[in-house]
Amino acid sequence: MAKRLHIERLKRCIEISQNARDHGNTPFGALLTDKEGTILLEQENIEITENICTGHAETTLAAKASQKYSKDFLWECTLYTTAEPCAMCTGTIYWGNIGKIVYAMTEKRLLELTGNNEQNPTFDLPSKQILRHGQKNIQIIGPFPEVEQAAAAVHQGFWV
Repeated sequence: MAKRLHIERLKRCIEISQNARDHGNTPFGALLTDKEGTILLEQENIEITENICTGHAETTLAAKASQKYSKDFLWECTLYTTAEPCAMCTGTIYWGNIGKIVYAMTEKRLLELTGNNEQNPTFDLPSKQILRHGQKNIQIIGPFPEVEQAAAAVHQGFWV
C-alpha cells in the first residue's frame, strides 16, 4: 500500500514539474503530505520566472510549510519530489524538520540529463550522504524505477 501511494504522489510531482516547465521554469515539482498521505501543499520550481536563486520546488515548499505548520507537525510529514533533493534542498528540508523525503530519480540521473548546464550545475552528492551528517533521523526513500523514466522525460529537450 505505501509503495503504491508513493508512486501516485510521485506521478503528481511529475505533473507539477511539467507545469513548471510550461511556465518557463526548470522542470521540477514537489508536494507535501501529512502522515495519512493527504496532500497539503504543491510547489513547482519558480527559480527562473521569480528570479529567486533558491526557488527550487523543495525549498519553496519547505518555506511555505514552515510558515503554515509547526515543526512537530512537519516531522510527521513527507516531502515528495521528482528528483533527489540537491544539497540546498536537503538542508532546507532538514532545517524545516520534515521527517521523510520520497523521490523519483537520483541526483546522478539528473546530472546525466542536465550535463554541464549553467542553469543547473548539479552536485554529485546524494541526499542520504548529506543527512548522515545531521542529528535528525530523516527517512529518505528513492529512487522509484516505476516512475523514474517519466520523471526524466519531462527534462527531454530542456537542457539543450
